[in-house]
Amino acid sequence: MTTATTPVFDAAAPVRTPTPEIVEALKRVAPLHGMEDGEYEWLATHGEERKEPSGTSLFEEGRPATKMTIILKGEIHVRRERGKPTGIFSARAGQITGLLPFSRMKTYGGHGYVVTDAWALDYDKQIFPEMLRAVPSMGQRCVSVLLDRVREITRLEQQAEKLNALGKLAGNLAHEMNNPASAAQRAAAGLLDELRVYGQEKFKLGSLCLDDQALRRIRDWQENIREHGRSASFDAAQQSLAEDALQTWLRIHEVRESWKIAPELAELGVKAEQLEPLGEFLNPESLSIVLAQFASSVRAERIAEAMLDSTARIFDLIRAIKDYSYMDQAPIQEVDVRQGLENTLAMLQSRLGNVEIERRYAEDVPLISAYGSELNQVWMALLENALDAIKDRGRITIGVQVSGDMLLIEVWDNGPGIPAELEDRIFEPFFTTKAPGSGLGLGLDTAQRLIRRHRGYITVQSEPGATCFQVRLPIDQLQAY
Repeated sequence: MTTATTPVFDAAAPVRTPTPEIVEALKRVAPLHGMEDGEYEWLATHGEERKEPSGTSLFEEGRPATKMTIILKGEIHVRRERGKPTGIFSARAGQITGLLPFSRMKTYGGHGYVVTDAWALDYDKQIFPEMLRAVPSMGQRCVSVLLDRVREITRLEQQAEKLNALGKLAGNLAHEMNNPASAAQRAAAGLLDELRVYGQEKFKLGSLCLDDQALRRIRDWQENIREHGRSASFDAAQQSLAEDALQTWLRIHEVRESWKIAPELAELGVKAEQLEPLGEFLNPESLSIVLAQFASSVRAERIAEAMLDSTARIFDLIRAIKDYSYMDQAPIQEVDVRQGLENTLAMLQSRLGNVEIERRYAEDVPLISAYGSELNQVWMALLENALDAIKDRGRITIGVQVSGDMLLIEVWDNGPGIPAELEDRIFEPFFTTKAPGSGLGLGLDTAQRLIRRHRGYITVQSEPGATCFQVRLPIDQLQAY
C-alpha cells in the first residue's frame, strides 16, 4: 500500500539474542498469536536482528522500502518533512510494519526515528515467498495488518484535512470579525470622549438662561435640520462646497471653533442659509454654544450608529456561522441550498476582495431534506477549489436551478482549467496538484462522498477560462436515507 510509512533498522546488533528469547518475544506480537512453535522458530531464525538506541534516525522520506519489520521492543515515529512537519505514524512493540507481502509500498512517506530503545527483526522482500511457504498464515495476517494500517493512515490524513479546513475557517472568521470589532471598539472609545464634550456644551447652553420662546425656536430648528438630513441626498463634492460656505458664514457671525462645527453640519446636509433663523435672535456667544452643542450631539449619534453597524455585522457573521454549521438543529433539515451557498461565501469573505461573484439562482428552487452541515462542506470544498484556481482574483459564477427531478448546482471559475490528463484523478483521495504542505488532496474526495451519501453525483467540465463543477441532488430525498 503506497500510503504507509514504516521503519527499517540499519545497524546490526553485535551479538545475536538466543533463539528461545526471540521466540518468546514473537509470541507477544498480537498479529502473530496462534501460530505453531515451528513457525515462530522460523521467523526467529530467518529475521535479521536489529537494536537501535533512542534518537537514531532510521530512514529518510522517499527512501526505497525493501524490508518487513517486526518490533519486539521500543517505539518509533515517522514524520512527514515536506511542507509543515507532521507526525503521521507510530509503531510500538508488538506491531508489524514496513514493506509487507502484497503491499504496493515503494518508498517511505516520512522520516523515521527511534523514540525509545528499539529491538526488531527485519525480513528482506526477497525471502517473502519462502516465508509464506514456511508460515502459510502470514499472508492473511499481513493483509489484516495492511487493512488496519490503511485505515489508520486514512484517519490521520482526514483528521489533518479537517484541522486544515478548520484553520482556514478560523482565519477567515478572525479576519472578518476583526474589522467590525475594531470599529466598534474605536467607536466606543470615541463615544466616551464625545459624551464628555456634549455634557460640557449642554452645561454652557444652560448657562445662557435663554427664555422659553428662544429655547423652543432652537429646538424646532434642530428638529427641522435632522429631518432634512435624513432625507437629503448629496455627493462628496457637494458636501465640500457646503462645508466651505458654512465656514464662511460661521466666520462672518464670529462663531468660535467653526472648523469643528462646519464639517458636522455639512455631513448632515445643512446649507449656510439654513443657519439664518438662528442668527436672527442669537448673539455670537450664544450662537457658538448652540451650534457647538448641536454638532457634538450629531457626532455622538454618528458614533453610536457606527457601533450599531459594527455589532450588526458581528451578529450577521455569528448567524452565518450557526447557519453554516447547523448548530442546535437536527441532523436532517429542510435545506435551502441557495442560503447554504451564501453562508459559505460569508465564511470565505476575506478571500473575495478581488473576486467577482455572479449568482444565477432560479426563483422556484425547492427545499430539500438533507444533512445541511454536510452539504455546506461540499460548497466549501468547491468554492475553495475555485478560489485556488483563480488565485483569489477573477470571477466565480454560482448557479442553482431545477433540472428534471434533480437540483442542479454549478460552480464556475475562469481559471486556467484542469489538464485533460488529470480530470480523471481529481476525485482520488490524497491526489493534489498543490505544493507540498498546502493541501492533502481530500477536499474533492470528501465532497464526492458526501454527495453520494445524498444519492447525488458530481461531474466536472473544464477548459482554459471555464471550469465547471456540477452537483446534482435528488429533490425527493426520502429514498436517500
